[in-house]
Amino acid sequence: MDRSPRDVERIYSTQEVVAKLRRLADALEEEKPFRIQIAGERIRVPQRAQFSLEHERGDEEEEIEFQLKWPLESQAETEAEGEALV
Repeated sequence: MDRSPRDVERIYSTQEVVAKLRRLADALEEEKPFRIQIAGERIRVPQRAQFSLEHERGDEEEEIEFQLKWPLESQAETEAEGEALV
């Protein structure tokens, strides 16, 4: 798995965002890990990820970010968890 630094922002349609948020909400509610594809890369969000909301206000725009953060782990550790993925 490529662990090189990455910082991308992708604009999705409302329908795509709704589908991604619905799957995320289901995974959070069921306390399960989650897989999401962003700008062509599939990312595994572990069950223990921390969820936060961020609000920024500038002179000409406001922004709300939904953030999930977790420490990186090796592929072997990921597979050893034996968790079902959504």
